[in-house]
Amino acid sequence: MEQSLYGKVWIAGAGPGDAGLLTLRTAELIEEADVIVYDALLSAEILSRIPRETETIYVGKHAGNHPVPHPIPQEEMNQILVREAKKGCKVARLKGGDPFLFGRGGEEIEILRNEKISFEIIPGITSSVAVPAYAGIPV
Repeated sequence: MEQSLYGKVWIAGAGPGDAGLLTLRTAELIEEADVIVYDALLSAEILSRIPRETETIYVGKHAGNHPVPHPIPQEEMNQILVREAKKGCKVARLKGGDPFLFGRGGEEIEILRNEKISFEIIPGITSSVAVPAYAGIPV
């Protein structure tokens, strides 16, 4: 990705909830980010790793249900990423599992490309692989 005049966005998978299953890069990013935009699928264990001084923005929703009291549609989530990056921030978009498996990560990178904002994808472990593995079931 070409150099941007703005900050940068990392779209990172936070795995299936166990902080021990975070990738090393996602764990580093949690420590380094200026702003963390996160969804409803992140566990309390992972959220507890976010430094107190880091700005957090909750944009969570569950399969068709938006958070109460303020629904945040995908388009607004995209604009939050753009707005924060244009402020010059290092923005971590933390998503449960992997950002490209039912995670709408593709839509987020499309807007970042259109706005010429640098981004990086950090894959995560998805529950569709982790759960059977924990149970000893090969996928």
